[in-house]
Amino acid sequence: MSPKKIAAVAWKELRQASRDPLSLGMLLGVPFMMLLLYGYAVNFDVRHIALAVQDNDRGAASRELVASFVNSTYFDLVADLPAGADLRRFTERRQAQAILVIPEETGRDLAAGETVQLQLILDGVDSNTATTVLGYASALVAAANTQRLAAGGRVQVAPIDFEPRVWYNPELKSTRFLVPGLIGFILMLTAVLSTAISVVREKERGTMEQLRVTSLKPGELILGKTLPYLGISLIATVLILAAARVLFHIAVAGPYLHLFAATLVYLIGALGLGLLVSSVADTQAMAFQAGALVSMLPAIFLSGFIFPIRSMPRALQIVTYAVPARYFNVVLRGVILKGAGLESYPRDMAFLVLYALAVMALSYARLARKEV
Repeated sequence: MSPKKIAAVAWKELRQASRDPLSLGMLLGVPFMMLLLYGYAVNFDVRHIALAVQDNDRGAASRELVASFVNSTYFDLVADLPAGADLRRFTERRQAQAILVIPEETGRDLAAGETVQLQLILDGVDSNTATTVLGYASALVAAANTQRLAAGGRVQVAPIDFEPRVWYNPELKSTRFLVPGLIGFILMLTAVLSTAISVVREKERGTMEQLRVTSLKPGELILGKTLPYLGISLIATVLILAAARVLFHIAVAGPYLHLFAATLVYLIGALGLGLLVSSVADTQAMAFQAGALVSMLPAIFLSGFIFPIRSMPRALQIVTYAVPARYFNVVLRGVILKGAGLESYPRDMAFLVLYALAVMALSYARLARKEV
């Protein structure tokens, strides 16, 4: 293969892309916009839960308990319900996500060392949120019990000394989990679509046949077509990482060289998939639809980006083994959040390499055919 011919095709592709604002916007602008939308909008942290309280005791102890809920910043007090209020109707109107019911004579029973039965009513329509709210409430009540025991001079010996510690994400922010996976999703989508549309554009304009009658070999044409978008995708990666650092305070804890190597292999596979799509699509609209179908949906639903793979049915778990974003997300989160190197993920990197080689070989075989 001739480096001069490859460079000529690549330069032509760069000039054509620079004259197409839509392509440049998709390659550089769309990743940044998607990072903003997904980083801020897709958030599993539950805060400012609308809390209503029906305090039937109205004593100092009940007020302290309500204050502990509000001061935690997890709950916002939206209503103080009188005794006998229709709690079901209050939740039906979605005026509160949780209702805390404190029985009468709570203060007297606590002072006497007796157990008080509190009631917490949750809106279970969103089961994930309800589970999180239940965990918050349980922790707050347990903390209140501990403070009361300490204030009363009583010592309670726990059978197990439980001291949890959370590594890599001490605040348990979902953003730190989502943003690295978002990088894999964005790169797969933009690399596939840009390459597929680029080749199909040549077919629509009739210039593909003109390129075929030249002395260009299929390999030179493929490299010339993909190298510009590989470079642009790597630039987009740098911009995404910089935006993640500035906007979400997520810094790369591991070696940058390892992150670059993993991203390079992943992008080669994504560009190969775009070439494969272009070999079966005849119009840019068809290339866009097919590219979005084979890149976006698997990267969102079958990669572990948002939904845990272990929670999926067994049949879908088997399908995820063919999704490169599944392995790339593991490597990304390991390098960015844990500070690990590629030596910790040999199986994931081996699959990414095999996937890139297989897809590129298949794309070469398809595009080398005279009738394509």
